[in-house]
Amino acid sequence: MSDKLLEVKNLSVEYDTEISTVYAVNGLDLDLNYGETLGLVGETGAGKTTTALSVIQLLPEGIGFVTDGSIKLDGVDMLNAPEEKIRAMRGSVVSMIFQDPMSALNPVMTVGAQIMEVLKIHHPEQSTAQLEARVDEMMELVGIPAKRKVEYPHQFSGGMKQRIVIAIALACEPKLILADEPTTALDVTIQAQILQLLKEMQVKYNLTIVLITHDLGVVANIADRVAVMYAGDIVEIGTSDEIYYDPRHPYTWALLSSMPQ
Repeated sequence: MSDKLLEVKNLSVEYDTEISTVYAVNGLDLDLNYGETLGLVGETGAGKTTTALSVIQLLPEGIGFVTDGSIKLDGVDMLNAPEEKIRAMRGSVVSMIFQDPMSALNPVMTVGAQIMEVLKIHHPEQSTAQLEARVDEMMELVGIPAKRKVEYPHQFSGGMKQRIVIAIALACEPKLILADEPTTALDVTIQAQILQLLKEMQVKYNLTIVLITHDLGVVANIADRVAVMYAGDIVEIGTSDEIYYDPRHPYTWALLSSMPQ
């Protein structure tokens, strides 16, 4: 088996609408080692989320299409594997922390039921008691008392909702987490708590993380490598020190210049 968990080669993605065709990703190459944290940075519309949705095969049906390239995740060809295989991998091999916890959670289901839903799909052999114990464990793991599992999303703050989303993503111990701007809607203090939680979960579960953000400051202390994305392609990739202290591409310079001093 390759020492690469994720290998993306020459990926091109487009969105076909009644109005126009949008070329969202154009010939992107990316690889990820087991246990690595990659920061994927760039402005809104650069193609970061589209890249992540392509990996997990959740592009909008009938609109988003991979037109070229290959995606290999944990040895599986994601573009040619049967749908049953892809569905089995979502949650168990790769999970996504979506950008807005308000819309990622179902407002009419308790948070415990939403964690339980993932566990039932991937562990049908386990008893209800075993699944309930795992729900309690995940709640406590992300810093929320297990007794609150009977509550609904509207009863939690923004930061706590994001913790619930993280608990759902980690419930089946996947190898890869795609974190799509997990701190964007949160204040600075809560941002730091969520990033610290991700670092702790990475150590506990030996996670590989892709942290998607438009804020270079967010990835400064968490990413092993940083990839700068512009107009659907990666224009520069390197260690955090290389990107921050010796940027080579004009767009990277522009991103760094836009940060408050």
